[in-house]
Amino acid sequence: MKKSSFIEGTIIATLAIVITKILGMLYVIPFYAMVGTAGSALYAYGYNIYAIFLDISTAGLPLALSKIIKEYNTLGKQDAKKRAFSIALKMISIISIIIFLILIVFARPFSVMILGELSGGTTIEEVTFVIRMTAFAILIVPYLSITRGYLQGHNIIGISSISQVLEQIFRIVTLLGGCYLALYIFKIPMKYAIGFAVFGASVGGIIALLYLLIKMNKSKKELGITKIKEKDEISNKEIRCKITSYAIPFIIITIVFSINNFLDMVMILRTLEHLGLETTEIEFATTAITTWSTKISMIVNSVATGMVTSLIPTIVGAYTLKKWEEVNNKFNKALQLILIICLPMCVGLSLLSKSVWSVFYGYSEIGAFIFSMQILVSLFYNLFLVTNSALHGLNKSKVVYRSVTIGLTTNILLNIPFMVLFYKLGLAPYLGAILATAIGYILAFTLSLKKLKKEHGLKYRETLKMAEKLILPTLVMSMVVLILKGLIPINFSSKMSCCIYIGVISILGGVVYLVITYKMGLLTKVFGNSMVNKILKKLSLKRVSLD
Repeated sequence: MKKSSFIEGTIIATLAIVITKILGMLYVIPFYAMVGTAGSALYAYGYNIYAIFLDISTAGLPLALSKIIKEYNTLGKQDAKKRAFSIALKMISIISIIIFLILIVFARPFSVMILGELSGGTTIEEVTFVIRMTAFAILIVPYLSITRGYLQGHNIIGISSISQVLEQIFRIVTLLGGCYLALYIFKIPMKYAIGFAVFGASVGGIIALLYLLIKMNKSKKELGITKIKEKDEISNKEIRCKITSYAIPFIIITIVFSINNFLDMVMILRTLEHLGLETTEIEFATTAITTWSTKISMIVNSVATGMVTSLIPTIVGAYTLKKWEEVNNKFNKALQLILIICLPMCVGLSLLSKSVWSVFYGYSEIGAFIFSMQILVSLFYNLFLVTNSALHGLNKSKVVYRSVTIGLTTNILLNIPFMVLFYKLGLAPYLGAILATAIGYILAFTLSLKKLKKEHGLKYRETLKMAEKLILPTLVMSMVVLILKGLIPINFSSKMSCCIYIGVISILGGVVYLVITYKMGLLTKVFGNSMVNKILKKLSLKRVSLD
């Protein structure tokens, strides 16, 4: 199996996540066309319950295992590494079986909780059936996540990333194929069509898991899953405690974010209602901020998510050997990657917000305006995510708790005052909530940076210099985008017109940005000569290189 460098691993993981997210957005078009409003609602009821319990069953364990595997591998503890994988599999198996039984036994109470006294549409029996169909995936997907964590701990990112794409492809094929066969060939009731659709998660999980097991079987010795004669002094109890202690921070952060997002939604609703806005505008603005803009922003956030996959095991390896210079270099490299990739993406999407919003949800001045501001927050979110992931890798969970608590509390405290202030100034009040979120993230990752500098002597001078240099290519790219927007006609009511418009401007603006950053030496500084050379050769069919 090929091991990936930090940069290569980040690119591979990010591409896989972006492809997965794009596929996840595109399948909705034919799916909704087949099942309609009623079928899509039934799917959402069942899948949302599944997603909640999937988060519970997998929160923290894959990343915790990845961290432990890297640590033991670095120390040469092959026996402990093998037992850690085995123990993690047993732990996830117990959790999965418990949650599977909960979903099967309590499917009807969950359905009652969802629908309440609602009548005349989806029935409790239909929702119960769909929830039970999702339960089978809980027996597979968590096991798959643990296996990916084991590979990522060995810096084997490519195989893990390919499995993610395979999982999504087969999930979508099963979902769409099952719906088509049920509704148009066998002509059976809608609940069975949706049952097949949600069962797609199980099929995707099985295919991806088989792929990983086949690949791992070919590299048993390399991965340390063969029989090991030399026993390590580390006990199973110690390994279980370590897995639990590493997983808990990720679990707590997941829960805190869920609570914060819920409070955000409630406060925006109540404040806009208090300020006297119309109900339709209140509901639209709230969902645009908390749901719809976030879905598009996932393309940008995928960069940080992919980076975390590669960053944690890399930093753990350097930290275990107390190589602080390497820790400093890897962490700064992660920040530089976020800046050089996410900054132009956020600015570009903000400038093209009307056409982007139209492609996904139809034309809306308010929706596009909210998205143009919300997408800029993604830059701060990505910096926040990478910074706190580095702290996790350095066993600084208390620092993470403190920075996250202060950041999110600041967001909550500023939400209402900012919305009221913006309203008094004659501005859209919901923009106050977006600003509060941005300040919360900035404060959180700034506190984390200060702590890393104070305790471990990390320095950010090179990253700050690069951030300053990125202002020029970003400004030039923005000017090019604005000029092209004035020259190229667009019909916002046509999704095809919007897609062509976005594609042309994005490519031209992106080329300008890449040429300038390359000429300034920023691309080679961040990605390295070999990586830039490899990309140039592939894009030019081996006609252009740095050699």
